[in-house]
Amino acid sequence: MVKIKEIQIQERPREKAILNGIESLSNRELLAIVLRCGYKGTSVLDLADSILQKVSGFSSIGTMSYEDLVSIKGVSSSKALEILAVFEISKRVSYENVVNGFQVNSPKNLVEYLSKKIGFKQQENFHVLFLNIKNQIIFEKTIFIGTLNASVAHPRDIYKEAVKKNAASIIVSHNHPSQSCIPSEQDITFTNTLVDAGTVIGIPVLDHIVVSNNDYFSFKEQGLMK
Repeated sequence: MVKIKEIQIQERPREKAILNGIESLSNRELLAIVLRCGYKGTSVLDLADSILQKVSGFSSIGTMSYEDLVSIKGVSSSKALEILAVFEISKRVSYENVVNGFQVNSPKNLVEYLSKKIGFKQQENFHVLFLNIKNQIIFEKTIFIGTLNASVAHPRDIYKEAVKKNAASIIVSHNHPSQSCIPSEQDITFTNTLVDAGTVIGIPVLDHIVVSNNDYFSFKEQGLMK
């Protein structure tokens, strides 16, 4: 087993972090600190590389399941859980940032949170944020999972929840597993239907945000909201 202390001192992530600050570490070095050690013949940095090679980018580690992680040689059950815990902490910090009195005033305020919440999902998740009159989030819910079309999505499901929560307005969001955030014709049609329903009910749709793990598309910013 090759441990961090067996790596040349100038390459040790812990020592480098202490000397230069945690922000000085590369992605593989940060991951190496979480992993703590490699295994026989493989350094912890090489083990970190093995994990990074399984995903499209550092943030995509958050898409890996427990089973995905433990299938990698050198990743034990405890190491897998520690990695999952790090990414779950990140998600929860983002959540607290948007719910604790947070006032929504632009799509960019929400993109980081929504990307972590649903951007990594392998199926489309339609997520709704319910706001009060101060544009503060009072509730959120994934209403349905699947491609946006009339067979799975209906405004009544969304507005039933909005009325129940006494929401003043809503922001809707869904992810594109393809990672391209350009809305489809179905996305645009459904958004228009939802906006019309909101006008009748008196609970307007402030925006529809399409997210991936590293990009977004705002209907409001792009002038597609009625």
